[in-house]
Amino acid sequence: MIIKSSTTLRNDYLSISNLAHEKQEPIYITKNGEGDIVVMSIDAFEKREELIRLKAKLDAAEQSRILGEPTISIEEARQRLKEKFANG
Repeated sequence: MIIKSSTTLRNDYLSISNLAHEKQEPIYITKNGEGDIVVMSIDAFEKREELIRLKAKLDAAEQSRILGEPTISIEEARQRLKEKFANG
């Protein structure tokens, strides 16, 4: 976990920005010794958001499976993809 003070953010933004891009993880900013905000590079944020969306889709698919909704086999899914990309 990377922790920096709000003073560092205010006085040395460039180093915080460079660190965020280099580490590709959140940087926790403190104010008066307490956690206040989190900053991260846009690239890392977008990757994190995409992962969250993917996990939500997987959770929804698993819930559908548990509820007994119709499914298809891997072989059928592959065949559908082959047909879709062969025609498209």
